[in-house]
Amino acid sequence: MYQIEETGGANIGFGRATWPFAKLLVNKNELQLNASIIGTVYFRPSDIISIEPSTLFSGTGIKINHRVNEYSEKVIFLTSGSRDLIKRIEDTGFLNNPGLIPAEVEAKIIKYQSSGSFPMKWPAVIVFVVIWNLLFLSDQLGYFGNTQNPIPFGIGVQFALAFAFLFALSIQLSEPFSRLILKQGRKTREIRSFLLFLMFITGLMFTVISLIPH
Repeated sequence: MYQIEETGGANIGFGRATWPFAKLLVNKNELQLNASIIGTVYFRPSDIISIEPSTLFSGTGIKINHRVNEYSEKVIFLTSGSRDLIKRIEDTGFLNNPGLIPAEVEAKIIKYQSSGSFPMKWPAVIVFVVIWNLLFLSDQLGYFGNTQNPIPFGIGVQFALAFAFLFALSIQLSEPFSRLILKQGRKTREIRSFLLFLMFITGLMFTVISLIPH
């Protein structure tokens, strides 16, 4: 089966993923746009109204006009050569596929669409944000002793960075933990690029702060 895979950026609703955090996959039965932590949208041919070139302040790309109520109306894949990409999508047969799609593909699309585009459970996101902020502000609030330290990055900030690093690592290594964080049916690979980026940034910052004399 002929299919195309492209790497770029994406706008889904108010969220934006820059290159290379968005992946577009299209064949005659399905169109999937994975924008990592921003979300994943998944369409069958009958879900699509049209695909058209789009020009935004953030860049050029293609706008996917669709009928899925669970998704934001704004679904854009950012890439250069938008007209050429639309022609290649047409060549897959996706836009002119009136027939039934395979049952396993249909079941997967229904599962994805019913859970919305955002892959994580909102209670898990809220708990993460609360713990992160409590740890990050703990130096200023005096949770760990001296509030007169002239360096604003103390042990509380280090704890916050370590917490974020271990959170991202645990989602990838622990299946029970990933089930606790992700919506039912969603996979860690959908947000792996974001998790690796988060680990890189927090690990780097933790190392730099650890080297600063306190």
